[in-house]
Amino acid sequence: MRFSETSAPRRALTAVTAAAVLAAGLAACAPSSEDSRPEVTLLTHESFDLPDAVIDSFESTTGMTLNVVKAGDGGSLSAQVSLTPGSPKGDAVFGIDNTFAARPIEAGALEPYVSPAAADGAQEYAVKDKGEVSDLLTAVDRGDVCLNIDDAWYDRHELPAPTSIDDLADPRYRDQAVLLDPSTSSPGMGFLLATIGRYGERAEPFWHQIIDNGAKVVGGWQVAYNQEFSAGAGHGDRPIAVSYASSPAATPGTSALLDSCFAQIEYIGVLRGAANTEGAKKLVDFMLSPEVQSALPTSMYVYPVQKDIRLPAAWQHRAPTPGWTVRMAPDYIDANREKWLDEWRTAMKR
Repeated sequence: MRFSETSAPRRALTAVTAAAVLAAGLAACAPSSEDSRPEVTLLTHESFDLPDAVIDSFESTTGMTLNVVKAGDGGSLSAQVSLTPGSPKGDAVFGIDNTFAARPIEAGALEPYVSPAAADGAQEYAVKDKGEVSDLLTAVDRGDVCLNIDDAWYDRHELPAPTSIDDLADPRYRDQAVLLDPSTSSPGMGFLLATIGRYGERAEPFWHQIIDNGAKVVGGWQVAYNQEFSAGAGHGDRPIAVSYASSPAATPGTSALLDSCFAQIEYIGVLRGAANTEGAKKLVDFMLSPEVQSALPTSMYVYPVQKDIRLPAAWQHRAPTPGWTVRMAPDYIDANREKWLDEWRTAMKR
């Protein structure tokens, strides 16, 4: 496997930064057997982090070298792919989520492909474009965005912990929440959509209530969780934070409010005009394999979409898959995104 570009993980609780590594052989030397293998290039976000053994399995099974190119978050990835339809910088793309999926679909940047393995669970999360199931993107994982509670903080202060998203507007929890700006943060957008899905027309008044109750809004997850959140690495002073349903698996003493969740689904797709279309299809199949699906929770802090994949023991107790989540079609999100953001900025006085 070769990495062309890397940056810090999105969901990991400790940031890891690595320099890009490029291998170059001497001109006088004959290429090695590995160098002569076909290459498949995966464009992905900064959080892609499957174990080396899993990647080695793909390469040995297919006889291909996997070249991983990382480019920002899911929004940046979607924009890059949407701007290069038919002339992609890779063969497949992984990490575009349902809040941005409509853009590459409308741009004509993707090639149709439905993996036979999708029938084992992934198809339940298929993208719907204008009401029809799309064959352009295949679900790989879900990373439900939810409010996280520092239960240990409430125990120490001998106070009742919040039990519902409604409690953000309760004066008992004044100045205790840290939220994310949806215009700069993917989980921030997820939380915004969760409130819209839960409250409907009452979402905007709810935003006014929570900001009047002292909720703090920051630009991104790293600041919110690792600086402001009392259970985070920075031991901040706010015991309520927007994060993921999976976060408590890595942070003992915390829990997720499971009535506040938005189902953030990540997809993989074959890029139109890819140099190695067949390799890209094999990569789609591989991402749905039990080997990859079982590795997702501990490597990328997300839930698998395939059925019969057992979660790690710690997840089963501290980070169970939410039974209820807000879901919205990508084209509906795309059609209303700017209106919702304008209303949010007004409510947040931004």
